[in-house]
Amino acid sequence: MLVNFSNVQNIFIFCNAESKQIIDIIEDRRLSSLQAYFKRYTKEARTRVKNIVIDMYAPYISLIKELFPHAKMIIDKFHLVQHISRALNKTRIRFMKKFKKHHRKFKRYWRLFLKSHSLLNTTTYRSVYCFKQPMREIDILNFLLDLSPELKATYDLYQDLLFALQTKNLERFNHLLETEHSLISPEFQTAFQTFKTYQSYIKNTLSTHYTNGPIEGINNKIKVIKRIAFGYRSFYHFKSRILMIQNLTKPKTKILAA
Repeated sequence: MLVNFSNVQNIFIFCNAESKQIIDIIEDRRLSSLQAYFKRYTKEARTRVKNIVIDMYAPYISLIKELFPHAKMIIDKFHLVQHISRALNKTRIRFMKKFKKHHRKFKRYWRLFLKSHSLLNTTTYRSVYCFKQPMREIDILNFLLDLSPELKATYDLYQDLLFALQTKNLERFNHLLETEHSLISPEFQTAFQTFKTYQSYIKNTLSTHYTNGPIEGINNKIKVIKRIAFGYRSFYHFKSRILMIQNLTKPKTKILAA
């Protein structure tokens, strides 16, 4: 059995990744609450779970190790990319504040830093804001990266990791983790150490096709449900609404006497 773990709107939700059906929704996502909940399932039932897709929420890892001994943990690729993207963005912001003369350039062209290098425009020159002459996207990016060796080294490592994740190149990914990167920013160094900590789980990510896609779609629905209702006071009503939207339950109807 393949299961997706996730949390949204401060609740815990898990589903069958193959059928894409919600298994249950729990109000509290703290480790102690999840341990008490899953212990209601028999050990035999829990050992039948072979794969669990999660984000990098540490309590999930502790929970799976304790209660799902045969399950292979798979960290969702989207969350891995998001993790290094945030680290690079924090680095960019720090240099934006440092190089006040180029503040507007760093702020306006932030997307170029996060964009896959292969998708950058390298052929067409265009008139661009903040520059006096026509530039390509690659020229704008190189201009900003050349301002600091630390920023350039951080960007290069980001692109290498991004390419390894996108192409599921496990050999390249492991090589990047085993290599020393002394010039990268402190913000990215923290993210890099996190990848080293979760290296064995990321290996599962790159060697399988499983993702948290099904449950992320459900999460988006849940956010819309809560926004339309302007919130719910009762978790029971909130959960019931989610299950009705997913066609997993039907509203109770009263039969009126003639």
